Amino acid sequence: MPALVLLGAQWGDEGKGKATDLLGGSVDYVVRYQGGNNAGHTVVVGDQKYALHLLPSGILSPGCTPVIGNGVVVDPAVLLSELSGLEHRGVDTSKLLISGNAHLITPYHTTLDKVTERFLGKRKIGTTGRGIGPTYADKINRVGIRVQDLFDESILAQKVEAALDFKNQVLAKLYNRRAIAPAQVVEELLGYADQIRGYVADTTLILNNAIDAGQVVLFEGGQGTLLDVDHGTYPFVTSSNPTAGGACTGAGVGPTKISRVIGILKAYTTRVGAGPFPTELLDEDGEKLRAIGGERGVTTGRDRRCGWFDAVIARYATRVNGLTDFFLTKLDVLTGWEQIPVCVAYEIEGKRVEELPYSQSDFHHAKPVYEMLPGWSEDITKAKTFSDLPKNAQGYVKALEEMSGAPISAVGVGPGRDETIEINSFLS
Repeated sequence: MPALVLLGAQWGDEGKGKATDLLGGSVDYVVRYQGGNNAGHTVVVGDQKYALHLLPSGILSPGCTPVIGNGVVVDPAVLLSELSGLEHRGVDTSKLLISGNAHLITPYHTTLDKVTERFLGKRKIGTTGRGIGPTYADKINRVGIRVQDLFDESILAQKVEAALDFKNQVLAKLYNRRAIAPAQVVEELLGYADQIRGYVADTTLILNNAIDAGQVVLFEGGQGTLLDVDHGTYPFVTSSNPTAGGACTGAGVGPTKISRVIGILKAYTTRVGAGPFPTELLDEDGEKLRAIGGERGVTTGRDRRCGWFDAVIARYATRVNGLTDFFLTKLDVLTGWEQIPVCVAYEIEGKRVEELPYSQSDFHHAKPVYEMLPGWSEDITKAKTFSDLPKNAQGYVKALEEMSGAPISAVGVGPGRDETIEINSFLS
């Protein structure tokens, strides 16, 4: 049985939550392998809508074990609040597993994130201000706090004091902010220990044993390929690796155990935050996409920037992730356009470019080259098979598949769990 990676093939917000939830009833484990509560997934089950930020989407599937892997950064207050919210709505959260090696977001991480972004002014990155970047920076600098440190007060105190020796100097002397008392941070973090202890496990061992036993494990990425710290539109990126390779390091599973990599593509393109966006629409079409698609960040509440589908980005995602399949979402949002532009290449300094430029400067100046595809006006939300779609909608999907470099195996025709056309099984 397969181990699958499911990830965003654009700038995030492609509908990964729906795709994960769709598969959740057929898999044994769903694993978040990077990011933190800067990511957001909206899952609609019947008439119920769930906004998940830190928890894996599989937590809504009763037969599935949700896992927070070692590559995730965890804000314990957000974690417990999200668990409490789901429990009050009747969702069983008792099966959740958390890696003891995952790093903790502390109060000083969120403080530094916010003051640094304000200090940058016009040069700001557009972070969510939730402490994600500073926490990953501490991880790489080897001064981070891990989940397992909650259970050893002496080690926790030593690590917090060591981290704040430098950070308090920065807060006071550079940002003119009050120093943070280490004892207060330690006390707050220790207050979470007993509430979290029962969830903590050696998740790497559990996941490898599950795959070896023939169970199905789904690795769920947050954000998207173009926000990857190595392969995205740097510096306007997240601080982790949402790409497929991140699943291996962020969950402790070797690449030879991954059998399928599924990229989630929105039928148009959106992004949140600053950075280049060649197909961005600053006109009525952009506003229409935003309104019909409900394009507002699940975590941030910010309006998403909207644009036409970018096949150059899709091909890039296929290449850097080794994608085997696409899940195309929100096709229904495009209903009503007489013609739909699709970006098939860029023009850079008068030259046609069909692959994503490696130069940040070139990408910033890239102009989209569009091909016009015929639209449709029929309601497609009730379609159950690909042949149920209008001919022009079928043609749009087939064109995107050809341009993107991997088969489209499922198409979302509405927000509901059951509003999906499955063309090829992801679990075959």
